[in-house]
Amino acid sequence: MMNLRIQRPFTSTPRRQEGSVSVLMVFALAAMAMMAALALDGGHMMLNKTRLQNAVDAAALSGAKTLSQVGGGGNIANATKTAALNTLMENKKATGNQELAAAIAGNVDGFAVVELSSSVYGPFTFPGPADAKYVRVSVPSFNLTGFFWNFAQVFGSGGLGTKAVAAIATAGPSPTSPCDLAPLMICGDKSKNNPAAGMFWGFQFGDLQVLKTGAGKSTDDIGPGNYQLLNLGKILEGMAGGHKECRNVGDDVLTDPGNKVGPASQGLNTRFGIYKGSVSASVYPPDLVTASSTPEMTYDDSVKPPARYNGQPVTSSNGNLTAGGNAILDYNDWRASVAACVAGSGSDCEGNGVFERRMLKVVVGDCTGKQNGSTSIPVLGFGCYFVVQPMDKGGTNSQIFGQFVKDCEGDNVAGPSPSTDAGPQIIQLYKTYLGSGTPSTDS
Repeated sequence: MMNLRIQRPFTSTPRRQEGSVSVLMVFALAAMAMMAALALDGGHMMLNKTRLQNAVDAAALSGAKTLSQVGGGGNIANATKTAALNTLMENKKATGNQELAAAIAGNVDGFAVVELSSSVYGPFTFPGPADAKYVRVSVPSFNLTGFFWNFAQVFGSGGLGTKAVAAIATAGPSPTSPCDLAPLMICGDKSKNNPAAGMFWGFQFGDLQVLKTGAGKSTDDIGPGNYQLLNLGKILEGMAGGHKECRNVGDDVLTDPGNKVGPASQGLNTRFGIYKGSVSASVYPPDLVTASSTPEMTYDDSVKPPARYNGQPVTSSNGNLTAGGNAILDYNDWRASVAACVAGSGSDCEGNGVFERRMLKVVVGDCTGKQNGSTSIPVLGFGCYFVVQPMDKGGTNSQIFGQFVKDCEGDNVAGPSPSTDAGPQIIQLYKTYLGSGTPSTDS
């Protein structure tokens, strides 16, 4: 009898299967480890990119702020660069910035690049143009510690390159509607507003203007009984800088009839470090530089501008005030002294002084619809005026003399556009543009 043997199909034994699975598990675990390690590197890069960008943003803002303060002085570019780099150095001390501190390692000048420009769109260079307003700070490459990064490149770079991040930031002024308005108004001519030609409502840089008239000199521009004061709250606090009364172009403001010499002078003169009445230096500190000419200018409406110094008519030329060959301490002198104070080299600086306390934000009004007494005036814009001297308490000599300045430090919210007009400005960050208007992906 024939024995039939049925041959079973060949199959792997459980032991053979175990070997194959082990190999697959090794590869799977290795792949998972690689993915986890790369995720760790990626997260590390993103975190440090954010930290670096924050530090560079702060450095650009600090540089732009300093640039606005040292204009008119010497060595402007170096003072701006020093301020920006010092801020970057301070940021390396922040929690978690140990790698940034190590990267700078006493060579911040080689780590970051500071450049200046007169336009937010560039070109940016160092030391930049004489009329620079914008500051750009960039860090081309911040090399980071690689956890799995370097090991991965043993198997081929795969486009990874060096583990590094970069950052760039641009900062500068932008027009803003002010809130810290002085309760003063000048009458402007809306037909004479041509910023491109340096004309702003009929005013040019350095023009000497009476910001408040004295007793018996009430201005016909606004209406009898008005002395260029506005109803923005208490006069004393307003003249001292204590009001926050926001206004915009097109709003109406209400005049405040009456001379109000006492409160007006007590408030204004705090800006010169002169304190009388209920005001104090702790609340209303002086300007960084309080010096003014002695004797003071006096009012005389028979000349233009309506002022005399030592009996001679005052003349103004590009911000310089003179009278019969005698120089008067003016805006240009003050700017140079303030720049020295900010740079730490000034000799006549007030220890508790504050930048631009002598700069008043003043309403420029359309006075064509004037009335007697209290009257409503439309706002054409806002002028920045440098106060030349303290205010005399005598009624007939209670004028406030100011020089028109194209721009000054403002408050409130920054606008979306770069500085193109006169008035208060606020420092803000801008999108960084690299050549032909192309925005940088790092800003």
